[in-house]
Amino acid sequence: MKLLVTGGAGFIGSAVVRQAIAAGHEVVNLDALTYAACLDNVASVADAPGYAFEQADIRDRAALEAVFAKHQPDAVMHLAAESHVDRSIDGPGDFIETNITGTFNMLEAARKYWIEAGKPEAFRFHHISTDEVFGSLGATGQFTETTPYDPRSPYSASKAASDHLVRAWAETYGLPVVLTNCSNNYGPFHFPEKLVPVVILNALAGKPIPIYGDGSNVRDWLYVEDHADALLLVVQKGELGRCYNIGGENERSNLELVQTICAILDEKQPLESGSYADLITFVTDRPGHDARYAIDPTRIREELGWRPSVTVEQGLEKTVQWYLDNRPWWQALQDRAGVGTRLGTGTAAAQ
Repeated sequence: MKLLVTGGAGFIGSAVVRQAIAAGHEVVNLDALTYAACLDNVASVADAPGYAFEQADIRDRAALEAVFAKHQPDAVMHLAAESHVDRSIDGPGDFIETNITGTFNMLEAARKYWIEAGKPEAFRFHHISTDEVFGSLGATGQFTETTPYDPRSPYSASKAASDHLVRAWAETYGLPVVLTNCSNNYGPFHFPEKLVPVVILNALAGKPIPIYGDGSNVRDWLYVEDHADALLLVVQKGELGRCYNIGGENERSNLELVQTICAILDEKQPLESGSYADLITFVTDRPGHDARYAIDPTRIREELGWRPSVTVEQGLEKTVQWYLDNRPWWQALQDRAGVGTRLGTGTAAAQ
């Protein structure tokens, strides 16, 4: 299968690219190479005979149409998106343009290609989204594929809109689509502005480890390589028009997660005295911070036979070791705009 993967130089997208090549698929990696992208993420497959890279922006319809015409993919895996909630609070415009308008352009370019190719039955447009579109849970319950949408940040609202566009293109134009909504990812090549790498890198630098509010916010943590496995399964075997929730079955509060990372670092690279947990610092919460996310993955487990392969403790141990072993990768990214500074306070001027 020849896959067109958008955002394939990003965190989740690069995991999909690496695993797709390993599984014997051909991959066209389309990425605009914005601040969070890094071609080092796919360096291990860059010379593979089935790999091709196209630098293009999903906001550029003509460029997308040219990529479709040149490579003629069997399926699309659409991951390209602005994804950092804090950045969406400070600058929502980029999220509207990329996540909504960009997805519209992808849908139209794919529809044009699909029609001109004679509407091949095997073609798929797989849209990858987030559990944040469902809003915030209380102490109990889980998100299912029928949970009403209730986005509460500019990021989640833009992703909700993109989900609705994909469903509309399926209903109105018959475009063959599948959708997935995932829980919080972590693992190798995670851009160093997100929680898990921030904790690891601040701890290694002896800097305060910031936790929003009181650390009680709960997330369902999904190891990125497990997620990539699930995505490749859905694009090949998922039922057309169907949505699949992908969760790690690993709920932890932010405080519990940070404490676990600190304990792993204490074992792998102990301090002369004390614990990395001594660096934990509680900071003012971000606006609209959702209390809890939790995914019910019953559908993908029962219909496609997928379930996560690691617990969060096992996945974090792998992740911490990867950061310890790959200092040149993350050190090269630390000078990029916004990395290492507090974003998303809600005090930025309107854009």
